[in-house]
Formats: sequence, C-alpha cells, structure tokens
Amino acid sequence: MTENELNDRLFVYGALLDAAERARLLGRPIEATPARLLGYARGQKRYYFVARVAGAATDGAILEGLVAQDFEMLDEYEDVPQLYTREMIEVIAADGKAIACWIYLATEWACAE
Repeated sequence: MTENELNDRLFVYGALLDAAERARLLGRPIEATPARLLGYARGQKRYYFVARVAGAATDGAILEGLVAQDFEMLDEYEDVPQLYTREMIEVIAADGKAIACWIYLATEWACAE
C-alpha cells in the first residue's frame, strides 16, 4: 500500500459536516476537527463542491480514524467517479499545521453552466 492508501483522514466541506449525517452513513459517530482549505471556494448547485479560486479559502473539517470500509461507503455516497473523485490535498488544521488528507472533488458537473 502507498502512504496515500493508508491515510485515514478526510476533509469535508458540505453535507458531511453534519454529525448526524456522518453517523447515519457510517453507523457510528465520527468526530470532526475544524480545518481550512486554501485556494478553493465552496459552491453549491444540487450538491456542494469546491473549485480553485486564487486567494479563496473554504472552512470545513477533518474526519480522522476512517477505515477502508468507511471510504468504500463514502465513495458510494459521493457517487465516485461520476459526481466526485477522491484525491489527496493539503489543508490547514486549527493549530496552523498543514495536514494531508483525502477530499472529494467534483467532476465536470460543477463547472457546467
């Protein structure tokens, strides 16, 4: 396995900020710690998405302690690869440290007018 495959962290910025939604999906509570994604702005069409925008920042949260089964369930929930792709990104934690974690990035639907 690569280091990325071992990463148990996910940056969330939309529906998964809701603790009840996370617990419903994953069958257990998952704590979230505040974080910020620099260089991206959050938007919403039918679903939330982030897009690269110079100087922008998106507030969200890091979920930790996720296992492969959680990511399988979340990939299905996020409709990977049709609506989103899961990629590695660096976010800034509340303590100012840069942390690598997964993120769901929208496919071309978010860019379409």
